[in-house]
Amino acid sequence: MAEYDALLQPFTLKHLTIRNRIMSTSHAPGYNDGGMPAEREQLYYEEKAKGGVGLNMFGGSSAVSLDNPSTFGQLDLADDRVIPYLRQMADRFHSHGAAGFCQISHAGRRTRWDIKHWLPSVAPSHIRETEHRVYPKKIEDWDLERIAEDLGQGARRIKESGLDGVEMLFAGSHLALQFFSPAANTRTDEYGGSLENRMRFAFEAIDAVRRQVGEDFILGIRITADEFIANGLSQDDCLEIAVRLAESGKIDYLNIMASQVSDWQGSSLSIPNMSFPVAPYLYLASAIRAAVDIPIFHAGRIPDLATAARAIEEGHLDMVAMTRPHIADPHIVTKLKEGRVDDIRQCVGANYCINRIYVGKEALCIQNPATSREAKMPHIVPPTDGPRKKVVVIGAGVGGLEAARVSALRGHEVVVFEAEDRTGGQVNIAARATWRESLSGIPRWLDQQARKAGAEIRLKTAATAESVMAENPDIVVVATGGAPNKGPIKGIEHAVSSWDILNGKAEPGESVLLFDANGDHHGPSVAEVLSERGSRVEVVTPDRFVGEDVGVTDFAVHYKRLYAKGVVKTSDYHLAEVYPEGNRVVAVLRNAYTDEEEERVVDQVVSEGGIIPREELYEALKPHSRNLGALDLHALVDVRPQALERNPDGKFALYRVGDAVAGRNIHAAIYDSLRLCVVF
Repeated sequence: MAEYDALLQPFTLKHLTIRNRIMSTSHAPGYNDGGMPAEREQLYYEEKAKGGVGLNMFGGSSAVSLDNPSTFGQLDLADDRVIPYLRQMADRFHSHGAAGFCQISHAGRRTRWDIKHWLPSVAPSHIRETEHRVYPKKIEDWDLERIAEDLGQGARRIKESGLDGVEMLFAGSHLALQFFSPAANTRTDEYGGSLENRMRFAFEAIDAVRRQVGEDFILGIRITADEFIANGLSQDDCLEIAVRLAESGKIDYLNIMASQVSDWQGSSLSIPNMSFPVAPYLYLASAIRAAVDIPIFHAGRIPDLATAARAIEEGHLDMVAMTRPHIADPHIVTKLKEGRVDDIRQCVGANYCINRIYVGKEALCIQNPATSREAKMPHIVPPTDGPRKKVVVIGAGVGGLEAARVSALRGHEVVVFEAEDRTGGQVNIAARATWRESLSGIPRWLDQQARKAGAEIRLKTAATAESVMAENPDIVVVATGGAPNKGPIKGIEHAVSSWDILNGKAEPGESVLLFDANGDHHGPSVAEVLSERGSRVEVVTPDRFVGEDVGVTDFAVHYKRLYAKGVVKTSDYHLAEVYPEGNRVVAVLRNAYTDEEEERVVDQVVSEGGIIPREELYEALKPHSRNLGALDLHALVDVRPQALERNPDGKFALYRVGDAVAGRNIHAAIYDSLRLCVVF
């Protein structure tokens, strides 16, 4: 497609020709096996190579030293045992025509001391790092020598594996940036004070790497373009650092990011979620490109091809990174080349992937459950080699739409019953909350793809047991979702639900107590809506703090808005009772630890307690099914066909997915349907 031609042009970096201008930056998805990039990690990255990405970078923050243990799934490049794994990765990339780089780093104080080898973290100065809550050892000259040598050895291993290049991380609040930044470096010796001194270690590390890989091997640096903190590096400071690195003649490209990640606010800025505009930091990368004469790469919420193409066409970048978009859809380039841009599953910026990493879990895409599960889950649904079946899906939320999409792609006849006048289910409610509107892109894509595959979606058509059975189905998938749960609280009938607020069924009161027993986005989102409509809001939770389960890159966004609106946050309290008093209501709060009670007199109580599955239709259909609703969990986990027969007189197989089973999340609902229906 002509408007995207700039993205498909090859790019030559030193001796390497990269087939197009689209790349995926190095990150640490947490799929490694003992620090090694084994099969799961290899298949995840190989899928992007299959999908046409030009440059596949991996190994984000890969550790090279014993005092740099993995805290968020980094690879371990500290010894030669990693070389065979890296070689396998290189072979996979090259077999599909993609280039491959690996990143190395030393995290300095951005790690923990109480894991693996129990060695103290090191940093330029004795300054605590907020995220990892560590007080580092002040780094000594012999530390600097060994770390530089470790980086050199890590680069050697990458070169020996047959990969195409190595990237050093001088951003992300890792050790090199700690030296650069006055916020982390208060030294008065030759490694502190002037910018020349603060860059000394970086050049020593670059020299150590060059000694191991030679002048011909590609070496790039990932840097920040602005720390966004008062006592840190400004845009001008970072521009000067970029110029000095480029003019050294020792590196081949710069990869630009923004912010620092030593605290939650910095992390939310570094990895911008859906609350940010598209390409918020492109101007920073563009300024550096105008000041240096080496190639510039950049990643930072560039979710769509139009934005990516503009970044290349207008000369802001030489290579544009679409990292999270490739987690959502690893086949972006292939679909572009085939003229199927509308089929690209676009990243919505939910940051489910990165937020999981921060709590020690593996990265997963909120809307694509095949990502990282390539060994069992296909990104391209294959047609069935068995008989064509009639599949009835009840409910067109994300779980129902995925069941319809996958079943139709398998070649089955699919009918979807949806009582509402639009598809999307609960996501439509969540998307009404201030900055969460982009979530609506998930059901929009599923709806489009299900219809394109041939599914018949009947809107404003409530299903009954009789109407479902009249379709003579072979399979029935119940995806009816749930209803709002205000909780088993005395007098709760005097409260409204969070859904009532978002749906507009209840007008916000002047003073509102919002009880959040859920802990995820729901409570803070509704508090933002209430406060923006003029309510005085207090959020009460039995958890340690409001939004305890909200991901770290979203947490700061919520809190910034709640503080700006004067929302009061009260933790450690249950809502014990609600009762009317005149034209107001009284909320009785009970301390979670002392059982002491106190009261709030307010205009409105809003209660958020998750959801209760809608089970009535499922229960009505169960007696007529062959399996009586039973699910073979081993077959489900192994992605094998369901074969349970518990009722010989049954007419169809009956299954439930998503919140119709139990309240979970978007990913769970879609994953339920994919692994169930892909073997129909």
